[in-house]
Amino acid sequence: MSKLGTLGARLHRGEIGYDFVGKRKIWYGISILITITAILGLTVRGLNMGIEFQGGAVFTTGKSSVSVNQAETFAHEASGHEAVVQKLGNGSLRIQIAGIDTDKSDAIKNKLATDLNVKADDINADLVGPSWGDQIANKAWEGLAIFMVLVVIYLAIAFEWRMAIAALVALIHDITITVGIYALVGFEVTPGTVIGLLTILGYSLYDTVVVFDSLKEQTKDITKQTRWTYSDVADRSINSTLVRSINTTVVALLPVAGLLFIGGGVLGAGVLNDISLSLFVGLAAGAYSSIFIATPLVADLKEREPQMKALRKRVLAKRAQAAATGESLEQENAGPSYDDDLDDATPAVVGPRNQPASRARGRGRPSGKRR
Repeated sequence: MSKLGTLGARLHRGEIGYDFVGKRKIWYGISILITITAILGLTVRGLNMGIEFQGGAVFTTGKSSVSVNQAETFAHEASGHEAVVQKLGNGSLRIQIAGIDTDKSDAIKNKLATDLNVKADDINADLVGPSWGDQIANKAWEGLAIFMVLVVIYLAIAFEWRMAIAALVALIHDITITVGIYALVGFEVTPGTVIGLLTILGYSLYDTVVVFDSLKEQTKDITKQTRWTYSDVADRSINSTLVRSINTTVVALLPVAGLLFIGGGVLGAGVLNDISLSLFVGLAAGAYSSIFIATPLVADLKEREPQMKALRKRVLAKRAQAAATGESLEQENAGPSYDDDLDDATPAVVGPRNQPASRARGRGRPSGKRR
């Protein structure tokens, strides 16, 4: 077995682990810093909305020897607006001008034909009206809002409202970071960007639900033992699914990185950037938020419950007693222990899954007592 596979198995069995929940303030601080940077970028620079959202025209010429910089200058002189020009593989130019009225498109087209030294009939013009662009933008926001509401309802039913809130915070975290990156780098926002954004939200939600499902299973009847606090079990849930989260994220990022850096960067297929950047940033942010934000936030909310506060007191008191009597933590943690008044209760589903059943039954009960 590979080293990564061995590490994953040991993490899953609870033999080793990292204290994610205990260091949650560090992760919160990092997320707040990144989010503030994204919001500043969005406020200062704003989003470069495509013509699908603000209206405009796309002119596609025939084969031309004019450079991209020259074409941008000609397009600006003809329309009075900034233009985005791309050189296509067959030598033709794609000139995108946002914010122009459709009734001015013929005059701009004729002026471009003269400046580029091509026939006006060889220039194809695709027009998008501002009202249609506003409608598309509104539909995108409506779709995002509906998605969020359905996510909260589903998680509240399948798990509990605290997990629903934590997942919602993680999704908003991912959206803010992705949109902020778009503002900072100046990439164009198109319907493809919206599709990519909804895709990464679904991926982020899947990764979060995997951890939540493990947490729900391991915290069943957690108050019937005095070995772990809720935060301890939350840590075990993150560690047991950590390698799986890393593997799925890396596998998902590799093809997206190919689209973004090779397709959009090296080969110059700029039309791939609008969707590939949202996927790349969103996948990375989603993996981060499911591990460092969502589950620690659930632990924070659960630890505020009276029964979880009481459990924490019992667990800490027992650990202090073990330390005072000189009993080693390893011996103390050899198996779950139960309070005397819970002697006949069903053992809680927490702790290492490979623990021998006889060993678990042998602690906390009189040796002569049978079930």
